[in-house]
Amino acid sequence: MELIAWGIFLVLVCLLLAFDLGVLNKNEHVISTKEAIFTTILWIALALVFNVVVYFAYEHNWFDLLAHSPDIKTGNEAALKFFTGYLIEKALSLDNIFVIAMLFTYFKIPNIYQHRVLFWGILGALFFRAVMIVLGSALVVKFSWIMYVFGALLVFSALKMLFGKEEEFDAEKSKVIRVIRKFYPVSTELDGHNFFTIKNGVKMVTPLFVVLMVIETTDIMFAVDSIPAIFVITTDPFIVFTSNVFAILGLRSLYFVLASFMDKFKYLKYSLVVLLLFIGIKMLLLEVYHLPVSVSLCIIVLILTGGVVASVLSDKRNA
Repeated sequence: MELIAWGIFLVLVCLLLAFDLGVLNKNEHVISTKEAIFTTILWIALALVFNVVVYFAYEHNWFDLLAHSPDIKTGNEAALKFFTGYLIEKALSLDNIFVIAMLFTYFKIPNIYQHRVLFWGILGALFFRAVMIVLGSALVVKFSWIMYVFGALLVFSALKMLFGKEEEFDAEKSKVIRVIRKFYPVSTELDGHNFFTIKNGVKMVTPLFVVLMVIETTDIMFAVDSIPAIFVITTDPFIVFTSNVFAILGLRSLYFVLASFMDKFKYLKYSLVVLLLFIGIKMLLLEVYHLPVSVSLCIIVLILTGGVVASVLSDKRNA
């Protein structure tokens, strides 16, 4: 029965992607900040509507979901854990957005083609997240101690983010580009929105394809943080996957909202560090103290709000 729920959700995702590509972005165009804000609000609204569906699905045990949920007993618990997981993934994806902006700038990708790269990047992200969630869920079920490994990994990631040096992207040192060059020559010029081009009879990849591959590999590395982070909220694979998917679906529009204001959120990085530390320590202390999900949600909101408020106040002082 649970497979029916998974099937319905995957069909819903396909419909939403078709709506995005076939309606919202039917014609290739430069996405304005106003349009990006509208679509961001739309994706958030859709996530909240689905959260209501999650409540009723678990409250009335549709498709026998409760029978396969290790830590959810009611609709309230399911809805709260979905929203908390969604918020965590949304927050941790902000760091990914900063990297994407840097890559687009480095490869000089025009705004009009950026949505195409991000769309295909999202498809890849959905696939790899699904694989990592399935593997992560299996590990948690089979080895309970793996949660401590996840916790230590998050603490390490937070400290690395805090004390590590931010290196500029260098195409000559990129392992991803080295691998690409083993299969195809890399063109230094764009060919419209095409990922491949032909020059002098030779098939080559364009900078669009290169930046797509770099974004995909970068997202996989970021997923190493975000996937374990949500397991501290719930180990229910359906909640973990659906909350991740809705957060990722709104990533493109959120990028276009924040792209023009990257330098104005300089303290957001530190709030992400605190967030990773909080979740990592929470994982390491699972057997010592269980913090209610509602309290965790409040703390996460306060951490993120603190980073935004500090950035805004600092920007006003420097204005």
